[in-house]
Amino acid sequence: MLAPDTMRLCNNAISSLFLAAAVQLLSAQQPPAQPPGAQSPPLTVDRDPVRSPDGDSPAPQPVIKKGEGYVLHTDVEEVVLNASVLDGNRLVQDLKKENFQVFEDGVQQKIISFQHSDLPVSIALVVDNSGSMSRKRPSVNKSAVDLIQASNPQDETFVVNFSDEAMLDQEFTSDVNKLRSGLGHIESRGGTALFDAVAASADKLVADAKRPKQVLILITDGEDNASTGYTLEQTIHRVQQLSGPVIYSIGLLFGDEMSRAEVRHARRALELLSTDTGGMAFFPKSIEQVDQIAAEVARDIRNQYTLGYHSTKPTTESGFRHVTVAAEGKGGAKLTVRTRTGYFPVARVVKQSPPAAR
Repeated sequence: MLAPDTMRLCNNAISSLFLAAAVQLLSAQQPPAQPPGAQSPPLTVDRDPVRSPDGDSPAPQPVIKKGEGYVLHTDVEEVVLNASVLDGNRLVQDLKKENFQVFEDGVQQKIISFQHSDLPVSIALVVDNSGSMSRKRPSVNKSAVDLIQASNPQDETFVVNFSDEAMLDQEFTSDVNKLRSGLGHIESRGGTALFDAVAASADKLVADAKRPKQVLILITDGEDNASTGYTLEQTIHRVQQLSGPVIYSIGLLFGDEMSRAEVRHARRALELLSTDTGGMAFFPKSIEQVDQIAAEVARDIRNQYTLGYHSTKPTTESGFRHVTVAAEGKGGAKLTVRTRTGYFPVARVVKQSPPAAR
């Protein structure tokens, strides 16, 4: 029989072997570390995490055999454009399908669907809640509620308040009182993670909205200084990748709280976010002008044309596709058309019914 000390040594050796094996097994099961910028901080619901966007391009879809119940569509789905048409500063509301031309990468496309009506919209109301907004929020909240009340009563809206992180303070609803309550969650503090908030809100719109037409209304008083997941360019890419919402930005850049360089950077970011997605950026000179701008945004949303076409290119040709829309008024007058600048094609996997059993 082995001596007690020898038995202890043997037991210790066996325990060490088991421990090493367990550590190796756990390490093998751990997912690889994510590269910086691959995923943004989560959009948070009442301080509980929900789905967050990931900044990478969608993975190519595999071709799945029809016998397994799926088929990969290699043709592009209908590309839908929401377009505002202006003659100077006046919205033009009497055009027909034949007044429009759509071009993708310079090639004219056939318009297969056309609509000009006050369609219900899914809206993301994304409002800066950083420390510098504390005195502005009461007026901003009133204008935001006025905007919703001036919109289609069948619209659905959710509220995101953001500072260092984005908080979903009201889920999709058409109840103005609930939206007013969500906007009332004012804890003005911290920095401005604007890009992360926009990307997460766009992702939620695409994932959860019941309306095909989607809008993101962004209200802020500064430039991004706290995002950890997205840069400006990555945020625009993300929205375009999702064929995501039209973004309307309201930049409260008046006052002496920012330097000229900071104002210039903030203005450029809001202009790019809006123009590249087909929206507009507004820069009131005082808080009193926000209500007027909110009414203009509501009017613009309710008077857009919706155009649809099938691309002449298959989805197997990857990469960003530039889109332009031209419109002519009476007598061939050239009009200004505002719509998104393009999109990324994504192949679609469609569930099919399995073959019937014999």
